Amino acid sequence: FAVASHDHSAHSDVHEHANELMKQSGQRYTTKRKEIVGAIAQFSQPVGIAELLSSVDDLPQSSLYRNLTVLQDAGVVTRVMSSQDGGLYELAEHLTGHHHHLVCSTCGVVRDVVVPDALERDLDSALTKLAKREGFALDHHRLDLIGRCASCQ
Repeated sequence: FAVASHDHSAHSDVHEHANELMKQSGQRYTTKRKEIVGAIAQFSQPVGIAELLSSVDDLPQSSLYRNLTVLQDAGVVTRVMSSQDGGLYELAEHLTGHHHHLVCSTCGVVRDVVVPDALERDLDSALTKLAKREGFALDHHRLDLIGRCASCQ
């Protein structure tokens, strides 16, 4: 497994995609929303509310939560499972590429991890079969590996 490295220079059109997603959902891609997306893109892993508040000027916490909800509803950002208050946020996979998460059950840190292609194909196949057996049509999957990070072992 490789820890995901988001090369955001390769995603220089993130704002263009975000703007289009916002339009499709009937929302405006305001300056503050653009700043929030830009701040999230600067981090190499899912980011918490405290980090976002310190990265975006003149943004009250309540406004950050409201904007994150709108961005999430539009498919621009995703909330990641975490024990941290307020959760963690990252750009949606269609903007950054498919990956999974390593979640520390002790300290709450979340790291992105990319599964090798062959294993990803095996996962897709097994999960599709499982879903079909249950009468469910699988669109995609997200996988969170829960355990203890190197610092907490």
